Amino acid sequence: MNNEFHRDTWIEVDLDAVRHNITQLSGRLNNDTVIMAVVKANAYGHGYLEIAETALESGAEWLAVAFLDEALFLRKHGFTAPILVLGATRPEDAALAAQHGIRLTVFSGDWLRKAGNVLDRDTLNVHLKIDTGMGRIGFREKADLKEAERFVADSSRLTIEGVFTHFATADEPDRSYADWQHERFHEFLEVFEQQPEMIHASNSAGAFLRDNTAFNAVRFGISMYGFVPSGDIRNEMPVTLQPALSLYTKIVQVKQLKKNDKVSYGATYTAEQDEWIATLPIGYADGWIRQMQGFEVLAGEHRAEMIGRVCMDQCMIRLPFKMEEGTVVTLVGRTENDCIMLDDVAAHNGTIHYESACLLAARLPRIYWENGVIKKVFNHLK
Repeated sequence: MNNEFHRDTWIEVDLDAVRHNITQLSGRLNNDTVIMAVVKANAYGHGYLEIAETALESGAEWLAVAFLDEALFLRKHGFTAPILVLGATRPEDAALAAQHGIRLTVFSGDWLRKAGNVLDRDTLNVHLKIDTGMGRIGFREKADLKEAERFVADSSRLTIEGVFTHFATADEPDRSYADWQHERFHEFLEVFEQQPEMIHASNSAGAFLRDNTAFNAVRFGISMYGFVPSGDIRNEMPVTLQPALSLYTKIVQVKQLKKNDKVSYGATYTAEQDEWIATLPIGYADGWIRQMQGFEVLAGEHRAEMIGRVCMDQCMIRLPFKMEEGTVVTLVGRTENDCIMLDDVAAHNGTIHYESACLLAARLPRIYWENGVIKKVFNHLK
């Protein structure tokens, strides 16, 4: 491991936890319901390749990403499973997607016409996105959807493989808006003369909390990584999920401050007495952002507060007593007697665990565990 990276900060990912979470979902679905593993944004900070491989081995049949570059990256690394790009793709790149068997999301008739002009050899499978109330990309009018269906029917290079929508409030206790979106989606489905092969609406929250028998695919994102979509529905979740990600660093220097000594940029922290502090080799360039000031981490088994402003590559903690350089500090994860969850990090920053996970930089090396042993060490910089 020491030859794979040369910095005492790293992420650990438990692939068995990912397998567990997918198994929890598959046990609640019909046998013919397709699990689409969402691995966009570097698999929510966990790592594209390793998560995609594990997901497919664990029962997922499709992969989903946000942008074409992500899909091409997976193809470049040998993934042959169907891949759906959930976000917008330039119509002039339609031929490139078709060449690599990548499915694209379509949300306007104008996009189809422009894409049709560049498709000259391969057939492009598309999934039509319906905006039933999210307010992002998607068809909003049935007439536009019908026109798109007719255009594709007249094309020799386009095929409507799927149709989908996205719930805006599936992770909230009040189901009324999601129910309304669900009904509206059904109304749009009635437009089709022949319904597409794949129909999907549920994200992680919808997959666990809604009846998915009406459709034949679910998009499994945040909960695949072990996170409840929101704290509002934690008590409603019918399964127990296992968080896959931990984040560690090591103390690189320990020093004693005297009373009134100051710490970091802006001198925002002043020692009230003689105290021991430690420097950690992680900072906001790694996704450990400036707002982490005041957060408690675990130095060994002891709580230690982050003091002073977080720097680009380093930050400081106040120790309860003098500790040795090289002591492991748990930023996210479990020790023998305590734990810090990514939800705790998100709550401290006034955000959600989605964002906190996605902020973890690619330059952080990642260690992948499977069956209790290290399966792979990945260093983006190597």
